[in-house]
Amino acid sequence: MKGIYPASITPFDSSGCINQPVLRRLMEQNLAQGADGFFLGGSSAECFLLTQKERLAVFEAGAAFAGRTCLVAHVGAVATQEAITYAKAAKALGYHHIAATPPFYYGFDPQQVAGYYYDIAKAVDMPVLVYNFPANTGKAFDLAHPAIRRLFCSSAVLGIKHTNLNLFQMERIRRLNPSLVIMNGFDETMVAGLALGADGSIGSTFNFMLPHYRKIYDAYRAGETQKALELQTKANNIMEALCAAGLIAAIKYVLCTMGIDAGVPRKPFTPLQGRQQAFIDQVLKGNLVV
Repeated sequence: MKGIYPASITPFDSSGCINQPVLRRLMEQNLAQGADGFFLGGSSAECFLLTQKERLAVFEAGAAFAGRTCLVAHVGAVATQEAITYAKAAKALGYHHIAATPPFYYGFDPQQVAGYYYDIAKAVDMPVLVYNFPANTGKAFDLAHPAIRRLFCSSAVLGIKHTNLNLFQMERIRRLNPSLVIMNGFDETMVAGLALGADGSIGSTFNFMLPHYRKIYDAYRAGETQKALELQTKANNIMEALCAAGLIAAIKYVLCTMGIDAGVPRKPFTPLQGRQQAFIDQVLKGNLVV
């Protein structure tokens, strides 16, 4: 598991239902653009705004690509049994890997968080990619805690999706267990993540700007550091604008302008308004490399 993986969005039709054909069309386009795999059902997919049935429907849509590329299903939930239900479904559909955010909201202690990952891995006989996104989950991993250190050194963990600006922690996780797969999770830190040992990146904006990030990745791997940094700066100009407008709504807006009818994000998110759309258009025109 390495390279460029879009964190696929969940398209909705005009009635608010999941649009599986559009998701498959987007994945087909990303595959043609050089995607090395896909991360389905994560934050960019609005996972925690979906019902259990809808989360499974996203996995079903992506399963059409199981024989063609690497597929990762995000199965994270607050309840261990719910996460296991998603993990079993993903495995049955032919997904290669599963990922999970830590259980949040209730303030679970490190032992309980570690137990959650052990239980998921044991239930499906698959190691888990730990989805480390403390800004959203409110759960930071304390690498000094014995339970967390044992977890990252165990067979229950495949690696980490490091959606955390603390890249020092990412490097420490790599040093703790060099065999782990490390996927950078913030698009805006791709070059920095690669420099500190990441195997690749999983990104939300890859949905519409995968060719741009493919160039960053390939330039860095070829030793063309200055070129990679210049492209990263342009990508960060875009990311800054997207975040200012609302990241998921902005990604869906851009996809719609490109002919992929992604719909609008689910409430309480709101779609972009005219002035925001014009701003995004302007920034893309000056920075997006295709």
